[in-house]
Amino acid sequence: MESINPKKAGLALGSVIGGWHALWSLLVAAGWAQPVIDFVFWMHFIKPVYVVGPFNALTALILVAVTALAGYALGYAFGAVWNRIHR
Repeated sequence: MESINPKKAGLALGSVIGGWHALWSLLVAAGWAQPVIDFVFWMHFIKPVYVVGPFNALTALILVAVTALAGYALGYAFGAVWNRIHR
């Protein structure tokens, strides 16, 4: 079984999760987030009760940074655990 480079796994997952939240921030900035979230809830048979707040660049930056760091940590941990299990 091939090993996984934990740093690359962390960068990959961090990029995906951070990128997803960067896209969400762009939707909020464009004013399109509320219809998107309403549609997603509707598809899951959930009555939309949340209201998307106004865009704030600092909040968006924090959102993207925290989720990217969390994604990196999870990806790194996954790679390290995978390598340990498959020795």
